[in-house]
Amino acid sequence: MEITSRFLRAANRLPVDVTPVWFMRQAGRYMPEYRIIREKFSLLEICYQPELAAEVTLQPVKALGVDAAILFADILLPAIPLGVGLEFAKGEGPLLHNPVRTLEDVKNLRPVDPDTDLGYVMDAIRILRGELK
Repeated sequence: MEITSRFLRAANRLPVDVTPVWFMRQAGRYMPEYRIIREKFSLLEICYQPELAAEVTLQPVKALGVDAAILFADILLPAIPLGVGLEFAKGEGPLLHNPVRTLEDVKNLRPVDPDTDLGYVMDAIRILRGELK
């Protein structure tokens, strides 16, 4: 299968016509359409709704014509099913309700099933794969 995506070609050290460009999702923070969504939904609510996560991911791609997208998600999402708890406090950023500080805390972590506990992330990826061909 031939790789046609400029970004994937560069990632595989294949020749490209120009250096590919991408921006992290924060590039959307200046966008009015992103701010409209954030007025209605929290960061976690956007992550939990694959259609919204895909929409926010695609906003800068469509507006700027970049060569790749970064999924709108958060690296701390697994903390929720682990039982650590996660909240994004306004003006403070992420707060973990039950931080892991001791061996006992580690023993109390719950097992995570990616399909059921984080399936919404995979659903957003499936939507994006269909959109970013």
